[in-house]
Amino acid sequence: ACWFFPFLSLAAQFCCGFFVILILGNFWFLAVLYLLWLYLDWETPCTGGRRSQWIRNWTVWKYFREYFPIHLIKTSDLNPNHNYLLGFHPHGVLVAGAFGNFCTNSGFENLYPGLTPYLHIMPIWFSCPFFREYIMSAGMVSVAKESVSHVLNNEGGGHASVIVIGGAEESLNAHPGSLTLTILKRKGFIKLALKHGAHLVPVFSFGENELFKQVANPKGSWLRGVQEKLRKIMGFALPLFHARGVFQYSFGLIPYRQPIHTVVGSPIPVKRNLNPTTEEIEQLHALYLQELRKLFEEHKRNYGIPEHKSLIF
Repeated sequence: ACWFFPFLSLAAQFCCGFFVILILGNFWFLAVLYLLWLYLDWETPCTGGRRSQWIRNWTVWKYFREYFPIHLIKTSDLNPNHNYLLGFHPHGVLVAGAFGNFCTNSGFENLYPGLTPYLHIMPIWFSCPFFREYIMSAGMVSVAKESVSHVLNNEGGGHASVIVIGGAEESLNAHPGSLTLTILKRKGFIKLALKHGAHLVPVFSFGENELFKQVANPKGSWLRGVQEKLRKIMGFALPLFHARGVFQYSFGLIPYRQPIHTVVGSPIPVKRNLNPTTEEIEQLHALYLQELRKLFEEHKRNYGIPEHKSLIF
C-alpha cells in the first residue's frame, strides 16, 4: 500500500496537469466540454455531492486502512431517525482517520445502520478539474454553510455531517504528541447544529498526529508567521512535514505505520432553534467541549496517552 500515499497527495496536481494538457493539445474541445460541465455542475458539492459505492468499495481503501491500521470505535448508538453533526479532532496532517472511516465503506454503515456520513472539506478542492469528481465520489462535500445545511436538512434523518473542526489552522500544530486543538473560537458548527436540531457528536482520533514529523514551527517563529500568512491568502495550510520512504524508514513523505483509533462519542441532544442567541451558542459550545474532554479522558489510557496529559483548547 506504500505507493498509495504519495499518489494521494499528488492526485490534485495530476488532475490539473491533465486538464492543462487537454487545453494545450489537440483535445481542447474536450476541455471546453468539461468547462461547460463544470459550470452546470458547480453547485453539486453544496447539494450533497455525488457519491459512488463502487469507488468507496475499491480494494485499495482496504489496504489504506490496514497500513496504519485504522479502527473505528463505537461508544454509543446513533438513532438513524435523527441527523448528526460529528466534530472530528484533531486535523493532523493527512486526516487519515476521517478519510478512512467516512469516505470508504470501512464499516461505519455496519456500526451505525441507517446513517450516511458526509465528510465536509474546503470548497477550494472542488475547483480542481477532474479531482472534484473523484473526491465527491468518495462522499466528500463542501464545508460551506449552505452545504452543511443541505445535509442536515434531511427531514427523515439519517445524515451525518463530519466536520474537522480545527481545519487548516490546526494542521500547523500536528506534531507527534501534540494535544492542542483549535476550537475555542470555532462556534459556527454549534450554530448550524442548533438551527437544524442536529445532535452533536464529539469524535477523537487517537494517533492522528503521530503519522508525520513536522518541522518545528512554534507560534512567533518566522516559519509559523509565513505559514499563517499563506493560509490566510490561499485558504489552506502548508505544514512542512516528513516521515518514511518506500524502502527505508529514515526520510520520505509516506506516513509512519502508527495505529489510528477513531473514537465516536455519545450524542449531545440538540433542540432545533432557528434563531439561537449568543448565550445559547456559548452554552452548547461549552457543553461540547466538556463532552469532548470527557471522551478523551475516558479512552486515552487505551491508546498510549500518559495519565498526566490532557487536551489543550
